[in-house]
Parts: sequence; structure tokens; C-alpha cells
Amino acid sequence: MIQGGGFDQGGRQKPTRAPIQNEAANGLKNGAYTVAMARTAAPHSASAQFFINVKDNGFLDYPGQDGWGYAVFGKVVKGADVVDKIKRVPTGRQDVPLTPVVIESASIIK
Repeated sequence: MIQGGGFDQGGRQKPTRAPIQNEAANGLKNGAYTVAMARTAAPHSASAQFFINVKDNGFLDYPGQDGWGYAVFGKVVKGADVVDKIKRVPTGRQDVPLTPVVIESASIIK
């Protein structure tokens, strides 16, 4: 998976709003190229971080191993090749990319 949203390019944590309730029981699955909320071990701790599944990760689906799972809220419908390039970026300490990866745009499609 590719995780983002919590830190700036300098590795400093970004300010966030209050955590949200876990919505993993929404019927969506953690399939390849889906986008889901990252959280701590506490089920209702998601705030700003998200991840892109680069393969099917059914073990993250509701109810998951902890009775909650991870809430999927989107899918990469255009640009899967970019996701594949990002997953090949060399990483260092704590799996952080050695060169910054920046999402320049994202769209909501209804």
C-alpha cells in the first residue's frame, strides 16, 4: 500500500481535525487501487492519513481482524500507471520515499 496525508515534505506532522467514526461497514472492499482511511489501532482514530491499496487487501475489509476494518472511500479510476510508479519509488527509514511524492490533483466523480 501507499500511505499519505499525515506529514509534509519535511517529515513534519500536519495539523488535523478531530478523528472520525470508522465507516468500514459501508460495503466497499479494500481492492486494488481503492483509497481508504488510515488509522491507529483505535477503530475511530482516522483523521487525515489515507492509503491506496496496490493489491487486493481483503484482510482490511470490515469486520477485519479487529472487528472494524479500514474504511474505503474512493478508487483510482484514472492513473493506475502513476500508482504503479509510486509503489516503485525507493524508500528509506520507516518506508518513507527518498524523494518526495506529491499528489498534484484528485477529483471527486459522482
